[in-house]
This record gives sequence, structure tokens and C-alpha cells, in this order.
Amino acid sequence: MRRRTVLTTALLGAVAGPALTAGTARAAAPGPSVTRTGTTVLDSRALYFVSYDGLVNNNSFQKNGLLTYRGHQYAAWYTADRSAVVARRALGAGGWSTITLGHKLKSDDSHNVISMGVSRTDGRLHLNMDSHSDGFFYVKSVAGLLDNPASTAWTSAVLGAVQTSLDGLAPTSQFTYPQFVATPEGRLQLSYRAGVSGNGRNALAEYDGSSWTALGEWSASTGTYTSAHGSSTARNMYLHGIDYDVNGRLHAFFTWREQNAAVMCNAGGITNHDTGYVHSTDRGRTWRNDAGTLVATTGSADTVAVTDAGLVVDALGPDHSLMNQESQATDSAGLPHAIISYVPGRFGQCTTDYVKDRTANGRAFHLRKGSSGGWTKTEIPVPLGSSQRTRLVLDRYDNAYAILPFGRIAGASKASGHTDWTLLSDGAGLNAFGEVVIDETRVPQDGTLSVMYQEKSSGATPSALHVVDLALPS
Repeated sequence: MRRRTVLTTALLGAVAGPALTAGTARAAAPGPSVTRTGTTVLDSRALYFVSYDGLVNNNSFQKNGLLTYRGHQYAAWYTADRSAVVARRALGAGGWSTITLGHKLKSDDSHNVISMGVSRTDGRLHLNMDSHSDGFFYVKSVAGLLDNPASTAWTSAVLGAVQTSLDGLAPTSQFTYPQFVATPEGRLQLSYRAGVSGNGRNALAEYDGSSWTALGEWSASTGTYTSAHGSSTARNMYLHGIDYDVNGRLHAFFTWREQNAAVMCNAGGITNHDTGYVHSTDRGRTWRNDAGTLVATTGSADTVAVTDAGLVVDALGPDHSLMNQESQATDSAGLPHAIISYVPGRFGQCTTDYVKDRTANGRAFHLRKGSSGGWTKTEIPVPLGSSQRTRLVLDRYDNAYAILPFGRIAGASKASGHTDWTLLSDGAGLNAFGEVVIDETRVPQDGTLSVMYQEKSSGATPSALHVVDLALPS
């Protein structure tokens, strides 16, 4: 199949602030660009079914479905017979070597993704998979596997047995949304939700190179939230991500999902509201709001609650189909950025069908904190045309890239204050289903954006799963 990258310099609509003029600061710091350097096939017959308007192999909130470490790239997915597989390749290589794990996906639920992490203290690969408000499955490789990939045979012998605990630690019976994040010291943390949608808490566990420890829950499900329409007394916090910056600060953007639909103008919407932000300066043991005020201590009764002051950095009620679990990143100065998306008020003040309204009128926005401490939000002038999520990437020059549904890519330059959002690639020829998975670990290593996407199919007919590599400015 022929694929192409389409470049354009024309803005597609009005954006906040002035457009970048020709030649401005580009000699010293280039603006955003993408150049396709190759495409590989991971699986010609990957598992395909649509659930919650998504695919189990391409939910963009996976952290990480695709990752790079010490010159090798790793990918994980479910193949047509429902087997979980993990593959690797040397960077620049065309072929992948695949290992089939001793586990098969238990149900047709697109939330049951596979996430990977690296514990640098002992060079192990970790995988957590197949969970949605129930038990999980966990695999840990032999020590040193990722430190010496060229001299270590890639066979099932290097991966341990499939477990239903973290080496004996069972943090909760209602486990969802595994996200691995490495601490600056090389320990590995696992973020997850305990509980269910509308009534759950975020929690952390930590691996120190020898064993797992439960750090505990850090967000609350209790408290009263009242909108113009009604009240709710239970909820969960949905993370846009959890990431350490260059200075060792841990950042988390989030939205709240209320349990009681009485808070909405119409039952066809979704109860997500507000974009919040917290950070931690002690590896997730305590949490502070944007102003630096302590709002929670992990593992204690004092957790981040909807009633806490100073959490909201972009206020929005539950009538605009705000997406949960979108995307975040931090720049070279350690400043946080996020992508959020919803139906703007110019299209009406009450969405009545979450999927249809987002597909017809949904827009993504870039939200960032400036060096002076203020927040700026800029609309990305590309209609979503989808109910699904957008991913955010920052290159070595702090240019921003929004990887939109269907593999489209828009970019904005740091020189413009990230106001000159422009479509860089329209995704033509990919036939991508919708959401894509990105390798956020590769960009800072060699300036390549790797995107994993699955071709659109129908019913339960398997389809091809690909990784496309795009060079960012060097």
C-alpha cells in the first residue's frame, strides 16, 4: 500500500496569537516538521474488534505500547488468536522478532491494553496487561535483558511466567489503566486505578530492582461536586499521563468523571469535567497543586479530592463531552503541556450524544504553563472528525506535535509561543482506525517519532498493525 506524508504551511483556521512569520528564529531553532523514513509491519493479522469506540491494540493512553531503550525498540499487542505478543528490533532495522506470551486476551474489551516499562536498576522489561476493573496479568523479564540486547537471544526463555500479581503483591482486585514510569534514579513505578469508572482512586506501586512495594492511593472518589443541573458524591480521576521532567518533578494532568449523570444537561453526554493539574517533588509520595500547596499524601487518608482548592487549570462543565485520558508532556525547562479536547461552546452549550457530537464538532486544544507561571490554551485548528484521543509530543526544540485520530499530525513552533498550529501530515494512505500509539521514549533519544497504528477493518476481521517512523528536526 502506498503511503505519503503531506506537508502544508497554510493555517487551517483561526488560532490564538500571531502566526509565525517566514524566517522567524528558524535558522537557530527550526520549526516543527515530519519526514517519513520508513514503515514496518508488526502483524499482518492483529486482533480487531471495536469496543468503547476503540481498539485494544491502539488505545492512545497506553504507557507504553511502544518503547525504545539502548538502541532497540519494543512493541506489544494481541494477535488474531488473542495471544499477547512482544517484539523487538534494532533501531533502523526493518524486521521485528516476536515472542508469544503464555496469555490470551480474556474478553473483547478495548481497555484491556498491554503496557510496558523498563527498570533501569536491573535492565528488566515489565509488561502489565488485560485488566479492566478486575485482575491483571504481569510478566517480568530476566535481569539485564535490555542492557545487552545484541548479545541476548530473544526467546521465550528471557521472559518469566505470566503472573496475576506483582511478584506476590496484589494491590487491588479492581485494577485498570496500568502506566509504567521510570524514576530519575532508575526505579520503576506503576500507576493504576483502583475501583471502577465513576468511583475509583489512583494509586502507585514501585519496583526497586528486587521487589514491588505498594505506595498507596493518592486520589479520592468522595466529596460532593455540584453543576448547574445537579450533584454527584462519587467519581474517579482520569489521568492524562504521569511523567517526570528533566528536573525530577512528577507531573499529572487529569479530568474528573462523576458517577451521577444528574450533573449533565442531557444523559447522552459524559460526566467528565474540568482539567486539573498536580505535581510531586518527592517521587509521588506527596502531591501539590499548581501554586505549590500540599493537597495530598500518598497512602494516607489525605488524598487529592474534587473539593481541594487550586486544582483546576482549565474550567469546563460536564456538558461539552470533555475527553478523559488525553495526553501530556514536559518541555526542556520542565514546564507541563497537555492536549485536551471537547465540543466548544460555539457549537452549543449541551451535547446530547457523546460520540456523534465529538465527531461532528470536537476540537483539540493545547494547554501549557508558561515560564511566568500563567496558563495558555490554544485551539488546534483541525476538526477531530472522531470521538477519539490526540497524543502530544515535544521535540528537542520544544516544538509541539499533536498526533490526531487517523494518524494526522499537526505542529506548532516554540518560537510562536505554540500558536501557529499547522497540519503537517494528513494521514493519507494509512487507513488508520482512529487512535494511535506513540513511542514517547524514542523522541528524546534520536529525534524519531514512531507511531503504531492499526488499519481499519470491520466486525472481527483481523487487520494489519504497523509502525511508521517520522524524523523530527535534528
